[in-house]
Amino acid sequence: MAAHLKKRVYEEFSKVVQIPHEEAPAKKLRLSKPSKSAALHIDLCKATNSTDALQYLLQFARKPVEAESVEGVIRILLEHYYKENDNSVRLKIASLLGLLSKTRGFSPDCIFDDAINTLSNENSHQVLAQLLDTLLVIGTQLPESPAVRLRLTEVAYKHLSDTHFGVRNKCLQLLGGLGVVDAPLGKDSEGPSSSSAGAVREVQTIISDYFSDQDPRVRTAALKAMLQLHERGMKIHQIIYEQACRLLSDDYEQVRSAAVQMVWVLSQLYPESIVPIPSSNEEIRLVDDAFGKISHMVSDGSWMVRVQAAKTLGSMLQVSPHFLEQTLDKKLMSDLRRKRTAHERAKELFASGEFSSGRKWADDAPKEKLDTNTVSLIASGACGAFVHGLEDEMFEVRIAAVEALCQLARSSPSFAEKCLDFLVDMFNDEIEEVRLQSIHVLREISTHITLREDQLDTVLAVLEDSSRDIREALHELLCYTNVSTKECIQLALLELLKNLNKYPTDRNSVWKCLKFLGSRHPTLVLPLVPELLSTHPYFDTPEPDMDDPAYIAVLVLVFNAAKSCPTMPALFSDHTFRHYAYLRDSLSHLVPPLRLPGRKQVYSLDSVDSGAGSGSVESAQVFLQQSLHRVSTIQNLETPGAQDLLDFTIRDLQRLGELQTELAGAADFCATFLRCQLLLMKALQDKLWNTAVPLCLKQNVTATAAAQQIVEETYKLEFLYSGLESRQVATIHHVRLQAKALQLILTARTRQGSAQPPHTHTNTHTVITRGIKPLSSFLRVDPLVSSEKFLQEVESFQRQFLSELPHLQDSFVEKLLELMPRLSSCKPVELVKILQATLRQSGLPQLRLPERVHRATATILEPTGESDNPLRFTTGLVLALDIDATLEHVQNPQNTVKVQVLYPDGQSHVIHPKPADFRKPGPDRHRLITQVYLSHSAWTEPSQIEVRLLLAYSSASSSLPSRTKLGWSDSFDGLPPPEPAVEGTIPFSKPVKVYIMPKPARR
Repeated sequence: MAAHLKKRVYEEFSKVVQIPHEEAPAKKLRLSKPSKSAALHIDLCKATNSTDALQYLLQFARKPVEAESVEGVIRILLEHYYKENDNSVRLKIASLLGLLSKTRGFSPDCIFDDAINTLSNENSHQVLAQLLDTLLVIGTQLPESPAVRLRLTEVAYKHLSDTHFGVRNKCLQLLGGLGVVDAPLGKDSEGPSSSSAGAVREVQTIISDYFSDQDPRVRTAALKAMLQLHERGMKIHQIIYEQACRLLSDDYEQVRSAAVQMVWVLSQLYPESIVPIPSSNEEIRLVDDAFGKISHMVSDGSWMVRVQAAKTLGSMLQVSPHFLEQTLDKKLMSDLRRKRTAHERAKELFASGEFSSGRKWADDAPKEKLDTNTVSLIASGACGAFVHGLEDEMFEVRIAAVEALCQLARSSPSFAEKCLDFLVDMFNDEIEEVRLQSIHVLREISTHITLREDQLDTVLAVLEDSSRDIREALHELLCYTNVSTKECIQLALLELLKNLNKYPTDRNSVWKCLKFLGSRHPTLVLPLVPELLSTHPYFDTPEPDMDDPAYIAVLVLVFNAAKSCPTMPALFSDHTFRHYAYLRDSLSHLVPPLRLPGRKQVYSLDSVDSGAGSGSVESAQVFLQQSLHRVSTIQNLETPGAQDLLDFTIRDLQRLGELQTELAGAADFCATFLRCQLLLMKALQDKLWNTAVPLCLKQNVTATAAAQQIVEETYKLEFLYSGLESRQVATIHHVRLQAKALQLILTARTRQGSAQPPHTHTNTHTVITRGIKPLSSFLRVDPLVSSEKFLQEVESFQRQFLSELPHLQDSFVEKLLELMPRLSSCKPVELVKILQATLRQSGLPQLRLPERVHRATATILEPTGESDNPLRFTTGLVLALDIDATLEHVQNPQNTVKVQVLYPDGQSHVIHPKPADFRKPGPDRHRLITQVYLSHSAWTEPSQIEVRLLLAYSSASSSLPSRTKLGWSDSFDGLPPPEPAVEGTIPFSKPVKVYIMPKPARR
């Protein structure tokens, strides 16, 4: 018994307790970067001569410097600056001081005094100029401080007397950029208020003193400094006008160019001021005098000054009409001559006698022979300024003159009529760019003008131009131009038909031109209808061919004129009515609805149009909002009847987009978004989730396809529609996150069903020793990687749309973020269960419609796909296929639009057009005109290829901001690694089928 008790005692007190091993906390290492100032100091101390020091400074300039190290580096540089005797090294140090002052996050106020002190002992002009430039950089970086600005202004005053032009230039730049602007000072600067007021008065005086400097570069810098003062808000004194006018005749072209700007600024500041005319008692307005002087500069010897003078004239809209019209006539008009009073004329007549005595030379000369001294109001060189500009040898000057004429003509209808002949003459210019700009200018002032027959003849001659851009611009001009007679209409139609015959690819542009030409001139088209339609009052004429583009062009002209002329349909024959019905169906955008009595077929067409247009945009928008409000009543994805409600709403929105083109983009956007929600609902049905995986494989595949379709649709919502706000983008990303959660759940269920271990007696230990992992290990790794990636996407969503999270209440993302601590530490199997429950209980995100949503669309005009004749080419060679398409609401088409060619054997080629192939005829509208080269092996018979346009997208372009150029303190060390971008393409045009036939090569 005692032995037994002893044994039990030993058992009790010999019990082993295993204490869990506590891991020691990991030591945190702090990576310290070597000091930039210490490294620079060591390098400069190692330099044995100035060449080595300069080399070390050049190497240092290539390395980035952090903001916290800038001050130490500057101290080292200043210390070496005072020790260095070589000018080139000191010049480089001064340059580095300016560059380091621009470092982001560094305030250069701590080095302000040191930078000023370096000027005192400097003897080199180049180094002094660089130090002044550094002071300009420091003053620009510092906040608005009157004391700092005043001190820098005094430094500039002090060094303005330097003999080197570079120092005077930098001083003038310092005065222009940091000179004291005439503004009330704050309470902190009450002391020096009187001295600063003096600086305000003197800064313009001192700068203007250097208008007459001996160096032309200093004169240019003085003018630019004065212009910079004006840009900063200081009102330039009127007394400077006379000095600026004298500089217009300077020998240096840069001075004259800056003087033109100065004269223009003063003419805008004091337009109604009265200035005297030299050598006379006359006075005129300052803006008129400035206009005459700048007009004289259009004949300058430098083409750059001529371009600037012509551009400046276009912005002087307050000029008197007499001065404006004088620029179109090389002879001086009588309105701009100095007129003598009747008393002066009588006195001269009395002194000279009734007839010429012959004693005074040329006293009876005709009045047109004027001496330049008798011209008082405008200089003789300014007469016909625009005539000189339009006839200039440099095409840049001609373009500038055309643009200036456009700006002045838009504000003056009378001037527009007078300059019409000059603009029409520019249609014959030898440079295509000048011709194109002249057409655009005439288009802009078309509301003020009416073309005569001779002018129209000159305009229509451009239709024979080989450039497609020129021809289409002229078609656009004719759309908005008024003509005077019916002969003009007949001439325009004849030339347009010749153009259509010579260039068949201009068909759509010519038809559109004739549509507007007919609607603008119905009374002029009316007397031409019998001739145009070849009708006869007694005899039947043959019915024209409806496949003839020329006949369709004539009908488009007549039908659009008939809309405003009710008497015109009485002149139509029976086949014309049938052709109208056909064109109304096939070309409804060119043929308007007409009220034709006794024509039931036409009435039906008209009634359809009136029914479609009866609903206003406002009522359609209210219906759209009501549809979205009905959908918002769905509590979660399992609400009974939710699928039927979404089905009906999607159908209504699609129909609304067809009826109201103004709301087509918004309706399609909402319908696509609701379709994603419907697919998500169908994928989360109870029958799928309450059944074992092997029993519902078909439903599982359907749900997987639905999840993939939702992801694709969200990319369409994000990149195919423009005008979206941040809230809409956040909602789209939320739906994409739901789809990816569904994909993760379905992947886990599929693997769980297929991962049942077979009932075999395989020795697992033997398998592992052979180096092969069992199947269960693979199934454990992939869900872990997928779950971690999904959690990273949730965190990325939170960072990117942090401001939009309050609008996503009771949503899937909000519930995930609440469970985020738990999700980060749980196993993949538990994560999938949480995701499944959260996904089925989450509410439907509310879609708030932005003000303007537009869908990116593309229409391929050429090829039409209507021809049955195959395009034949030899195997091994290429066939050039012309592509002409219009793009609507496409952002950055040069980088996003691609052309896809799909061959019958499944091959697909994607072609990226050149940036020069895109034109922009209007806002949110682009035109693509390019060529696609086709090649294939030999075929036995012709077949069709499909051509369509694709919109390329990349998720990196929207989610990540574009990185700017790195500064001194910028680096990629602190930025998180970018997520891999998702790239793809979206078809956004209807495919066009083209017959081709690659034939074998002959041997």
